[in-house]
Amino acid sequence: MEATELRIYGVNMLGSVLLAVSRSPLARRAVSGFPVTRHVVDRFVAGEDAGDAMSAVQRLTDARLSVTLDHLGEETKDARAAADTVKAYVAVLDALRPLGLGGRAEVSVKLSAVGQVLGHGIALDHAREICAAARDAGTTVTLDMEDHTTVDSTLSILRALREEFPATGVAVQAYLLRSEADLRDLSHEGSRVRLVKGAYAEPASVAHQRRNDVDKAYVRCLRILMEGKGYPMVATHDDRLISITELLADRTGRDRDTFEYQMLYGIRTDKQEALARAGSTVRVYVPYGDDWYGYFMRRLAERPANVAFFLRSLRSK
Repeated sequence: MEATELRIYGVNMLGSVLLAVSRSPLARRAVSGFPVTRHVVDRFVAGEDAGDAMSAVQRLTDARLSVTLDHLGEETKDARAAADTVKAYVAVLDALRPLGLGGRAEVSVKLSAVGQVLGHGIALDHAREICAAARDAGTTVTLDMEDHTTVDSTLSILRALREEFPATGVAVQAYLLRSEADLRDLSHEGSRVRLVKGAYAEPASVAHQRRNDVDKAYVRCLRILMEGKGYPMVATHDDRLISITELLADRTGRDRDTFEYQMLYGIRTDKQEALARAGSTVRVYVPYGDDWYGYFMRRLAERPANVAFFLRSLRSK
């Protein structure tokens, strides 16, 4: 095996290990107990409450960036916890309302955090409540996509929500084998779709495994969205994919206000600002809350540079 292949294999293995660790209660307790972990997490998470989220919103929108707020939490199996998550979203949307930012500040919702495991109807009712609060605040909601077992349920809830809240968006993960077909159904007029690579450990039976295959799938999915009639939300930090997006926009005659870029809080802030200065809409995915562990571990799994940052911080303390 050549050096390049060994390096890619090692990166993929590290990512797989970190994704597995993201679901381990024992690892959660160990990592959360590191005295310096909070310092490192602050790079990727805006804070623990709505006040912290509002500070991030103000700072980013002052820099001509848009935001989507994610109240951290997932895989809720307790009805009270699911209801508390809804209350947290309503509270942050109430805080957004007087700022008059409109669609420049929206929210992202994981349906598993609002009761998807407890039942389709529970998750739908909770999502409706959040969507209603978003409408009152002059903005909207995007549904995050989680592991492959939740896709059918998420898309079903999306269809139901769009009957009353047509601007509701959804994330689609390019590494899933089914995603190109899903995107053909979703790329209609008025449909807001966030295209991501995917950040869950999935089996080969449902998802591409090699990084190069995931990148190629992303481009195929991106082409479907850019050639469609909806509103693509291109979630990537990859310069090559950004260049391909620009090329596709030119080929399809898309104006800059008919699609947007999305990037994660704390990652490639220089690129975010450069794209915004060039006239693109750039939306920063801003997570907040104290249930940060799963999100944090997936960020480490995505990029070796994030792991290196974490390890340097541990050594420096």
